[in-house]
Formats: sequence, C-alpha cells, structure tokens
Amino acid sequence: MDAWITLFTIVACFAGLMSNRFAPELVLFVGVIFLLLTDVIGIPEALSGFSNEGMATVAILYIVAAGLAHSGAVSWLSNLLLGKPKSLSAAQFRVMFPVAVMSSLLNNTPVVAMLVPAISDWAKRYKLSVSQLMIPLSYAAIIGGSCTLVGTSTNLVVNGMLEEAMPGQGLALFDLAWIGVPLVVATIIFVLLFSRWLLPNRFIVSRPFEDMRQYMVAMTVEPYSALTGKTIEEAGLRNLPGVFLVEIQRNGRLIPAVSPSEMLCANDRLSFAGNVESVVDLKKIHGLRSAEEQAFKIDTERTDRCLVEVVISPRFPQLGKSVKDGRFRSSYGAAIIAVAREGERIKERIGDIELKPGDTLLLEAHKEFVDQQKYSNDFLLVSQVENSQPIRHERRFVALGLLLMMVVLVTSGVLRMFEAAVLVSGGMIVTGCVNVQQARDSIKWDVLLVIASSIALGTAMGNSGAAQWIAELMIGVAGSSPWVTIIMLFTLTAAFSAIISNLAAAVLLFPVALASSEQLGVNVAPLAVTLMVAASASFATPIGYQTNLMVYGPGDYRFMDFVRIGTPLTVVIGVITVLLVPLIWPFY
Repeated sequence: MDAWITLFTIVACFAGLMSNRFAPELVLFVGVIFLLLTDVIGIPEALSGFSNEGMATVAILYIVAAGLAHSGAVSWLSNLLLGKPKSLSAAQFRVMFPVAVMSSLLNNTPVVAMLVPAISDWAKRYKLSVSQLMIPLSYAAIIGGSCTLVGTSTNLVVNGMLEEAMPGQGLALFDLAWIGVPLVVATIIFVLLFSRWLLPNRFIVSRPFEDMRQYMVAMTVEPYSALTGKTIEEAGLRNLPGVFLVEIQRNGRLIPAVSPSEMLCANDRLSFAGNVESVVDLKKIHGLRSAEEQAFKIDTERTDRCLVEVVISPRFPQLGKSVKDGRFRSSYGAAIIAVAREGERIKERIGDIELKPGDTLLLEAHKEFVDQQKYSNDFLLVSQVENSQPIRHERRFVALGLLLMMVVLVTSGVLRMFEAAVLVSGGMIVTGCVNVQQARDSIKWDVLLVIASSIALGTAMGNSGAAQWIAELMIGVAGSSPWVTIIMLFTLTAAFSAIISNLAAAVLLFPVALASSEQLGVNVAPLAVTLMVAASASFATPIGYQTNLMVYGPGDYRFMDFVRIGTPLTVVIGVITVLLVPLIWPFY
C-alpha cells in the first residue's frame, strides 16, 4: 500500500511541477508532508533531506560563489574564459567545452556555482539570452563528469561497489573516457544544433520604471589600470546594456561621439548615460572609479557603502541651491554621483546642479543611510539599489586561491566536498572577499528546499518498496538478452535519477545489474558502466541533478523547459551508450 501511495504522490508532484502554476519548492514540500501524514515516511525520513550532506554542500557553495563574485574573480574569469562571442552557437560552445573539461577532473557543483554569476553578467553584456546558456552550462558539467572516475561521486561509489562484489573488475581513472568523450561531443553537438528550437529565448529585462530614469554618470580611468592603453571596444565599454558612452574629457579637451577604436588614457573622464542598473555595472568594472570627488570624502569605509536612490521632496531644505553651496555631503553623509530629472540629460557637473522637487538623486552612502532617512521629510522616496556594494577587486586572487585550494583538497582526497567547502567559505569571509551579510543573502533557500524535499521523496521511493518493485518489473521484461538488459537498465536508471538523486538511483539499481549479469552469465563491466552513465544522464528534470537546480532560477526556467530539451538528449545519450559500451566492454 505504501508503494502505491508513494507512486501516486510522485506522479502528483510531477503534474504540479509541469503545470508551472505553483513554485517547485511548494509542490515538492507538500508532497513530503502528504507522505508524512499518511505514515509512508516518519519524521526522520521527512527531515533527512535537510541533514543531507549534498544539500548542505550546495548551501555552502553559494557562499563560495558569492566570494568569487564580490571579489571580482568572476568577472576576471569570464573575460579570460568566455571572451566575445560572434553568435549564440559560439557562445554556447565557449561555455560548454571548458566546463566539460573542468568537470571531468573537478566536482561539477563548484564549477557551476562559480560560472553562474559570470555567465549571467556575460550574457547581459553581449545581449544574449541567459535562458539559452544556463541549461547548456549544467548539461556540460553533468556529462563532463562521465569522462573519469573522479568526475562524479556516483562513478566512485559504483566502482567501489563493483570492486567489492567482483575484486579485480574495477575501472582505472581514465577508463570511462572511452565512452565519456563521445558523449561530451554528442551533447555539445546536440545543444548547438537544436537548442534554438528546444530552449526558451527569455531575456531578463529591467523594470520599466527604472528605464525612465536616465542618469549621466562620470567615471575616471585609474592610472596603471588594465584599461589604460585599450580601445573602447577592447575594454568592453561598448557593449554594456542600458548605457552608452557620451563623451570623453582628456586634458581639457572634449571628445564627443566616441569611436570604438578610441584609445583610453590614464585619468580620462568618461561620461555615460544610462539607467540605474547600468550605473551599478559601471562601478563594478575594474579600472574605473567615480569622477565625483565628494565620493572620496565620505567618512565610511568603501566596503561598507552602497548606492541609494532618493527623490527630492518640496520640503527639501536646500532647494534652489547648488549641490556645492548646499553642502549635501556634509549634511547627509552621502555623495551625489548622478541626478535624473524628468528624462532630461543633465550635463552640468554635480556640484553646479540646483536641486528641484522631484529630482531623483543617485547617492553613494553608508549602509545605514536608508534606515536613517526613510522617514525624513526631505525625501519622498529612499531605496537602496540592489547588488550595489563595491567590488573588492584587490581580493580576486585571494578568492581564486581559496577556490583552487578547495579543488586540490577534494581531488586529492584530503577532505570531503562539504568539509572543503566549509573551510573555503569561512576563508572567503575572514579574508574579506565577502562579508557576513552578503554571504547570508547569497544562499538560495528555495533551491535548498527543493533539494531537501526531493531527497525525502527519494527516500520514500526506496523505503516503501516502490523503486524495487519497478526495477524488478522492468528488468524482468528484458528476458535473456544482454542487449535488451542494458537498454532496460539505462532506461530505468535514467528515469529514477530524474525523480531521486542520481547516487541513490545508482546504489538502488547496482544489485539489479549484478544479479542480471550473473543470471545471463555475462561480464558485469558493461552493465556497471551503463549504470554510471545513466545515473548521470539527469537532463530531463530540474530536480534530477543539483546543477540543474542551481541554474533553474538564474536561467528563468520552467519545469517543462528541462523536459523539452532534456528528454531527447537523454535518448541520444542512451542510444550512444547502448551501442558503444558493449563494444568497449564486451559481454563475454
């Protein structure tokens, strides 16, 4: 009876996910509550996902990723690895190939955690649809792990079970490359050929009211920075979304209508026009700093500042005075870096502008400014700009060093992934790559709830006997043919890994693969390798693999987006696996 209740709950959850009417975390959590109330699982099983090491590892890795982003390491890496794509296909290849290579030797979760913010910024800069890049990122990370034994924990666990059951039958580190490399090539080709029809083409756009506020912002090229000596195009200042370079002031000379080939010089004053989000992007570029001198006179550490928007009220005490005469910085402890007025472009220097009711000011201020001024009669509106804390570029190599340390510790077997992630996340905070508040805000609680709920549902599948019943039923259909057996084994494992974790699916079905090889009198190696590949072929649902969940939100995806592209890709991977594995590892 418990098995039937579990299967009913799983089907209902999938129906709820495919409808897109409810949040995924709500659907899966309700499913867990239903199984708890019907006594299919107890409280320990319902809470097992929240104590699961994999779920906790993902949570900690969000902090590691935040350290990489806030230190500027992400933008540096994206420029180094991704470059400037000439087309969508070129962009997808630039993402997938290096990720597949990295994931063959490194744990794919930190690889994805590191690149999600980099690819988001990259897509925004070159006006690419982020929804056409995030799934390819996850798929490349998943399939790259099939190339070596250390590519995924599933490979290591299955190989360990194989060694225990059949001493001497285990695989060497790179044995899986014989099947893994063709699968990587097939995955990349499939995405390049069919993603334009199978992936959504969604652009994450700014809110309309933000686009109506156009600011003129002045930035200065810092001496000895990497921007000095580069052209406008090489510096990436030509492709910033929502902003354009109006003019350059150089040694008292004005350069209007700036050419993309114009060379940047130290201390150039660059005037940009754009919305508030574009101003945030400008302030994150290494080598540019605000040209407004008042910003350097604020009595607050740079790392404790943020951008704030305020709207001047009719009661503002400095109306009719210039910013300089009104001594705005001294009065409010904040520096004005831009002014927006009814859509007109104000070209005057900030200090010479006379403020009027309704003017929107963009301020650089300390974090407490919003709390101190939100009820002030001087302003009609006070709001902090999201993600506007300064980037600590001087910490980027510290963050990259910590990431490299984590990879080495895990790959060498000195620490488990969770232990290394905890150590490095603490290092990110201690070294100032990210502060405590940013670390707290970086954790995606909705994703963690989906992972925890999925683990609980997977536990119910195993404990209720539903998974074993389905396995025995489908393997029984295979009869005495080893070819049909590996087809059924791949199908069953891929289906299970779409519902429960891929590691759980592999552990659950390894005894079935072993029993089938003994019954048929064939070598167990082709069945074990098929099991490894199928367990990693978690393309068809977002809940099947944690990297799919990590790109779900940033890619603005729906549940059916994964089904649409993941199902045919799983079939392609299955066909290649079934054809090649028996040739590489013969049955007899």
